[in-house]
Amino acid sequence: MSDETIEVLLEEGKVFPPPEDFKKQAWVKDDTIYEKAEKDFEGFWATFAEELHWFKKWDRVLEWDPPWAKWFINGKINVSYNCLDRHIQTFRKNKAAIIWEGEPGDIKIYTYWDLYREVCKFANVLKGLGVKKGDRVAIYMPMVPELPIAMLACTRIGAPHSIVFGGFSPASLRDRIIDAEAKILITTDGGWRRGKVVALKENADEALRETPSIEHVIVVKRTENDIPFKKGRDLWWHELMKDASSVCEAEPMDAEDILYILYTSGTTAKPKGVVHTTGGYLTGVYATTKWVFDLKEEDTFWCTADIGWVTGHSYIVYGPLALGTTSVMFEGAPDYPDKDRFWGIVEKYGVTVFYTAPTAIRAFMQWGKKYPEMHDLSTLRLLGSVGEPINPAAWMWYYETIGKSTCPIVDTWWQTETGMILITPLPGVTTLKPGSATKPFPSLKADVVDEKGTPVPPGGGGYLVMKTPWPAMLRTLYKDPDRYVKTYWDRYGKEIYFPGDGAKKDMDGYIWILGRVDDVMNVSGHRISTMEVESALVDHPAVAEAAVVARPHDVKGQGIMAFVILKGEQSASSELEADLKKHVGTVIGPIARPDWIVFTEDLPKTRSGKIMRRLLKDIAEGKELGDTTTLRDSSIVEKIKDSVK
Repeated sequence: MSDETIEVLLEEGKVFPPPEDFKKQAWVKDDTIYEKAEKDFEGFWATFAEELHWFKKWDRVLEWDPPWAKWFINGKINVSYNCLDRHIQTFRKNKAAIIWEGEPGDIKIYTYWDLYREVCKFANVLKGLGVKKGDRVAIYMPMVPELPIAMLACTRIGAPHSIVFGGFSPASLRDRIIDAEAKILITTDGGWRRGKVVALKENADEALRETPSIEHVIVVKRTENDIPFKKGRDLWWHELMKDASSVCEAEPMDAEDILYILYTSGTTAKPKGVVHTTGGYLTGVYATTKWVFDLKEEDTFWCTADIGWVTGHSYIVYGPLALGTTSVMFEGAPDYPDKDRFWGIVEKYGVTVFYTAPTAIRAFMQWGKKYPEMHDLSTLRLLGSVGEPINPAAWMWYYETIGKSTCPIVDTWWQTETGMILITPLPGVTTLKPGSATKPFPSLKADVVDEKGTPVPPGGGGYLVMKTPWPAMLRTLYKDPDRYVKTYWDRYGKEIYFPGDGAKKDMDGYIWILGRVDDVMNVSGHRISTMEVESALVDHPAVAEAAVVARPHDVKGQGIMAFVILKGEQSASSELEADLKKHVGTVIGPIARPDWIVFTEDLPKTRSGKIMRRLLKDIAEGKELGDTTTLRDSSIVEKIKDSVK
């Protein structure tokens, strides 16, 4: 077998056309939009941009000198103005912009008018501390309302923000502050996580020992715990806000000015500072928020991501607020104080559109139907999935148990680097297939190619590529343009973006994401996606969740090691192990049958719920374990290690 493509082994036969009543009210109800958008690529994006407020209209939509893009050339715009000012001049002035619930159950609701005043005040606080247009501001916070307030204040005065996820270690925070040369750090005294305080200020203090660029640390009082406070450097948020003016004009920004830097892990130790700019990014997230989630004036939208990740930037803050939507924001975990917390929030606030990750959906499956059944979820009309490929069994559970078989599911593919959703169903148009992200957003071209860059035939597997630029695309890596070119644009030529994901293309042209190319296993010369084997395992009635990695094998080169979490009532046995191996062989084929199965009570996951397969690979290969500081529960790694023969 050639190693030039990824084999397609798993087939899923079910299809779900859009429900007629959904189609009638959808923004997009006719698939001719794809043809129209392709015919007039620039005009398509200009139409969305025209729905935003510009201080000065652009001269040209796009300047594309591969791999360098500029969108809305010479246009002047401000993101904060588009998310706030333009709404307070309308009936939305007293509409809820953010509904926030803290882990202990405290609630705050900010109307667009409330949010506007808080953002203006904090923008004036930053200006009073000497923050000017172009200065970088680092943010290290839990999911509290002051986080989007800080973001919007930065965008108001033209200071690029760099948010560091609150679960990251002091070393991770330090490295990102140093690279961005941030002038101010905004943090909290702590954050709530499963009833305990996460010591964010202490972590920040440790990081700041080696960050000479930081002049001040602004601290939000969240948990009231005692913290070290350095006089002169550290300042309380509430004291700074007390006398700040609630009037602050929005700074006209060039469309290509930096909006934010968001660091994503690299294959080397140095994180990559992904640079997103202003006009194109806002246009891209505005368009996709509107069409992918089909958001209407009366909707209440809940994206469950942490704002520390790009999903939260684009689909909790900037996309929904630019659209004038009510966006729900939650501080805590889905299983605290009990496993029905998410469903209680959906019921309490009448959430209509719900966007979460496959890792969360698999956890919900493991916990069982009784938790969602405790709540009235009838307000839901659309569901979404983001973060990694969703296996068909999880898709079906989500569709039937949460959506009651009436809510379309938008399974979306995109990345930190892309800024916006690129491959997705349009819920009023697309016939859904469980596990497929379906087709590129109108006007965009994606393909699946082999090692040489030749498109694979329908039914084939290979490497996902994008063949058109898009408005929210990253412009470079901060202070490292060579790495930008080498990482994303060198493999197939400067006009083709390679995101590092494997994919397959079915006979209808639908795209199925197979996960990171790094996660592809080479078994007896066959390149097999971990996602397909995991999907087959989860398809077994005893299995709640599974993660698969390659392990050295004397005969095959690489064998398949599966780590399996069983459903509550199931118990591990040699008979079940044999049955699981047989099941995978039946569903996919003998070549994908696992060589080893390890039963475990949990998997190494980050606090955002992503499985860290790298650590499982270290365990499988008997290597020294890599960094475990971002894990939700680091003890699980040792337990798994002890059980691997």
